[in-house]
Amino acid sequence: MRVTRVLSAALLALGLATGPAAADSSPSPSASDDAAAPTEAGTSFRTATEIEQGQRATASGSTGDYLYWSFPADAAQRPTVRATVKLPESHAAETWQIDVYDGLRRRQACQYGAQTRTAAQGTATVELACTLRTVRAWSEPWANDPLPGTYYIRLTVVNVPTSDLGLTVGAEVRVGSEDIGGSAAVDGSLAEPLVPGIAVKSASDDDGSDSATAVLSSIEPDDGWASGWWSDRWLWTAMGGVLAALAGIGGYALTRGPGRPSRVPPGA
Repeated sequence: MRVTRVLSAALLALGLATGPAAADSSPSPSASDDAAAPTEAGTSFRTATEIEQGQRATASGSTGDYLYWSFPADAAQRPTVRATVKLPESHAAETWQIDVYDGLRRRQACQYGAQTRTAAQGTATVELACTLRTVRAWSEPWANDPLPGTYYIRLTVVNVPTSDLGLTVGAEVRVGSEDIGGSAAVDGSLAEPLVPGIAVKSASDDDGSDSATAVLSSIEPDDGWASGWWSDRWLWTAMGGVLAALAGIGGYALTRGPGRPSRVPPGA
């Protein structure tokens, strides 16, 4: 019974220790974040408007324009991009699409979500979503895996009649992410995140020159890049070793049998 109680307590401690690590790490939006959120979008990769995860960014544009935003994503995160397009009162059927690119401007496939939707005539809004694959800390050069760095959002209409070109539309974009944890950990990491211009900044820093304008993107996670070096895999490994030791002690206690009785001296 004592061994059973010890094992039960260890399992309970394991559950309490790993529970918080598996929780959703999406930043919770606040009133101050929304107040400071951007109200315009860029028109190209180089002019993409920077937003933080959890911010609600808005912008006005014309039907047929390309709208760009950028955000940071670190290792072990699974970002989800959501966009809402507010259409004019009178319009024909239109097809809108949201695309996500990494720091190398490689288009990243959506794991799930309505990436493309058609708004019927007279529809007031259209909502889009794209959930990326989990960002990996390291990958083979030939692979197209998501890697830590800057990600770009491009929102545009892909099928629109000529009569609707130039009509004013409103866009709202929000990015959140789920922390996948140790299940996404790999044995490796990038020397630098895929942030445009970061290699130029590193070279300038080595020379001691001013590099304030070297990096094209200034956003990064709240706790810095490569913040995913710590994961719940460390907890599972440590607790696994503890449980293995307790199992060995319990097995020994169960198999050795009762203690040997003391010998009674002769003639007693």
